[in-house]
Amino acid sequence: MSGGSARPKRRKAAGSALRYEHRPGRPPESRPEKRGWGCLWACLVLPGFVALIMPLVLFDMYWGHELWGDFAPAWPGGAYAFTGVAGALVPVVFFAWAAPLTRMDWKTSKARSLAWVAASLPGLGACYLVAGVIATTVRPKRRRDWDGDCYSEGGPCWVHVHYPWLWVVGLVSTLVAAALLITLLVRLGRRATPTPPSTSAPPGDPTPGSPTGTGGRRPPA
Repeated sequence: MSGGSARPKRRKAAGSALRYEHRPGRPPESRPEKRGWGCLWACLVLPGFVALIMPLVLFDMYWGHELWGDFAPAWPGGAYAFTGVAGALVPVVFFAWAAPLTRMDWKTSKARSLAWVAASLPGLGACYLVAGVIATTVRPKRRRDWDGDCYSEGGPCWVHVHYPWLWVVGLVSTLVAAALLITLLVRLGRRATPTPPSTSAPPGDPTPGSPTGTGGRRPPA
């Protein structure tokens, strides 16, 4: 018979899963699900692209042949002069559309920003008009698509046959107009910038009694 009582065994600590119990009524933690914006963007891109390209398609369909077959040759100076005017309008109408949009500031005033958006709409319409004039001269990429409609009077192929230097005149007039517009904007920006007053005092006039301007003092040897 052994003396003394046996020591009670120490209980093991409960595991982490058993130590903390889930509170009743508290929703389980889960990662926030990402919203499926991909489908929304896909549904908006296609109608938006159709809405942007449709005016050009309609312009080419209804007025393209009449424009280059009748209107452009009757322009003062002929079709090349008409091309020069259309090319020079490219930077002008783009500036008329983009300049109001640069004045928008949604954080400061939403109403004023919407007013600037409305002010840019005439420029956007002019951009569509000039782009439609240019798009009517674009021939199909594949030669096999150069059908009779392309070579009919006023068609894209007919335009390039009768006016082979059309693209050169349009490109040169666009570059010249863009250079003149940039020069004008730079000069206007310089005039609008106030010139800081000069802090240097003007040099003093020489005294009448000293022709050398030394005020009666002897010049250094």
